[in-house]
Amino acid sequence: MNVRGARLLAVTLVGLGIVAYSAWLLEFFLDTGISPLHTPVRELMRPGRPYQELFRVAGFVSGAGFLLAGPPLVRMAPLHWKARLSAGAVSAFGALLLFDAACPVNRGIELALNVSFVVGTGSLALWWPPGWRSFAVYSLVITVVTWLCLLVLTELGPDHFAGVVSRLQALTRVVVLVVGTAYLFRDPGVHRRNETPKPSVPEETISPTSRAEGNGVRHGRARQADRG
Repeated sequence: MNVRGARLLAVTLVGLGIVAYSAWLLEFFLDTGISPLHTPVRELMRPGRPYQELFRVAGFVSGAGFLLAGPPLVRMAPLHWKARLSAGAVSAFGALLLFDAACPVNRGIELALNVSFVVGTGSLALWWPPGWRSFAVYSLVITVVTWLCLLVLTELGPDHFAGVVSRLQALTRVVVLVVGTAYLFRDPGVHRRNETPKPSVPEETISPTSRAEGNGVRHGRARQADRG
């Protein structure tokens, strides 16, 4: 697959994942029975909740989209481990979303989701160019702060605006994924794999005269060094 095809496939899969991941916005149009102010987003998938099957299906779709986007993102990534880490984090995030939809409201999975997104956002800050890197740093700070606040507010119990922080966290993730998708269209490094390497000159094509002249130059330099 060439870079153009990989970009098209990656954008399609990530776009699908973003749309499905944003399904929580439907709570403003549906009677979900939970408070957007005080109840975290993940509670929409809790068994027994109204429309929990809808939100779980959205979780499966978003997870599959991000998981399958990993290989084309690796195909496009510049040839260094930081970019590969970013692509791998997208796949890991997708796989964890699948587990989250299968076993909703699981604290272990929620912890792993936060870790994978922090690692992915942090890796962007390591290799994105200035300007883009600043966005990644700010997003990383917001991601970590909302995660820590959500941990504290959840332990404090209801009526502490955990829902607001949870939705800010989800919105931050969507923005990071959208900007990351936009970056695919401007990074000149993604074309490196399609660059044609410069052909090397076979040894047998070098004429004896040229080889002798080269050897003479090297010997002359060696004699000058000895005299010095």
